[in-house]
Amino acid sequence: MDAPVLKTSLPGPKAAALIARDNRRVSPSYTRDYPLVMAGGSGAVVEDVDGNRFLDCAAGIAVNSTGHAHPEVVAAIVDQAQRFLHMSGTDFYYEPQVRLAEEMAAIAPMTGEVKTFFANSGTEAVEASVKLAKYHTKRQSIIAFLGSFHGRTMGSLSLTSSRVAQRRGFGPLLPGVYHAPYANCYRCPVGMKPDSCGAECVDWIEHQILVHLVSPDDVAAIVVEPIQGEGGYVVPPQQFHQRLRDLTASHGMLLVADEVQSGMGRTGRMFAIEHFGVQPDIFATAKGLASGMPLGVSCARAEVMDWPPGAHASTFGGNPVSCAAAIATIKLLRETLVRNAADVGEYLLAGARELMRKHEVIGDVRGKGLMIGLELVKDRQTKERAVAERDAVVQACFYKGLLVLGAGRNTIRLSPPLTLTRAQAGTALEILDQAIGESARAAGH
Repeated sequence: MDAPVLKTSLPGPKAAALIARDNRRVSPSYTRDYPLVMAGGSGAVVEDVDGNRFLDCAAGIAVNSTGHAHPEVVAAIVDQAQRFLHMSGTDFYYEPQVRLAEEMAAIAPMTGEVKTFFANSGTEAVEASVKLAKYHTKRQSIIAFLGSFHGRTMGSLSLTSSRVAQRRGFGPLLPGVYHAPYANCYRCPVGMKPDSCGAECVDWIEHQILVHLVSPDDVAAIVVEPIQGEGGYVVPPQQFHQRLRDLTASHGMLLVADEVQSGMGRTGRMFAIEHFGVQPDIFATAKGLASGMPLGVSCARAEVMDWPPGAHASTFGGNPVSCAAAIATIKLLRETLVRNAADVGEYLLAGARELMRKHEVIGDVRGKGLMIGLELVKDRQTKERAVAERDAVVQACFYKGLLVLGAGRNTIRLSPPLTLTRAQAGTALEILDQAIGESARAAGH
């Protein structure tokens, strides 16, 4: 299917009934952007409980890397489920976990021997990465970045700084965490221009944080998203990561890449850090790893992953069914989907830039592969954030049959399954064009 098929008003009667049940019994902490009640899906197409079919450019928040219900992934899940569902890799051995560790070592964006710790999610993978960095270096402090999202459990939440709402009411958080400005060339935090940028925001770490707040020899690691996700799909210049690598090396710190959202082929490379010519010491990934099954991993150079038995573990981490799904996912990524993400992503990015030429409300378009952000502004000169307008576009897309989500305060994120075709990308661009135009006119732009 290349275009949505809407049979009822939205939400339809069955969807409305289920949403009412949800409101009575489910935690109010969840954020639901629009009333989609999923019944099934295939590839980049989602069908709701009323039979409406949508084009999916959200992919379960960048999770369904191989699309919905890919037959090879489903077959791997069923085959493993018929053998055994759980045995806990913390205490026992089983081939799916070992085999996936071998696969992770083979695709890791670093040379040399690599070992893997298995968790259930992105935030757990980040927690493991932070604990490992502290254990290995015997240092206490961590440096992260403003606008970052690393998870919501207490340790990773301490690194997260994308929204106040995610931190409000949960303090005190983990001590010894310091935040530096991220290299956002559209909104440079240190007032530089892209054509003259030397990633001066890294100077903030060296000349401010490491001088006034914490000694370099107390910093275990710098934790960074190669491309910021929740912060607005921000792509930094290449020298930013290169300077971070040099800085960490000069002070004996570890470089930890949070590839939870940007990894597993999404950017047209297996890992986003590969675009920048830098190798981390540790990386965490999750979302797209197992095509929707719960799984996260923290991978490190073998000499870094030196903690002893009992130092860290997880009862469900590396569940054999999730591992089987991940092995099938990696096979598909290697064979076709990473290349498809690069190809269709280039087409989608070019189309989004055409929309920018048409719509003044689009201030910036950025991305790599199928990780693309359109930042909306009230005025291109002042760059005043068009927050309400962005929210209106997200809503308008839904009611036209396209699933997109926001990122940051005023950015639309496009993070479709890596199976997206050029024809489907063209449909997404057409709907975005309509939705942005209608929303801009309604706002008086």
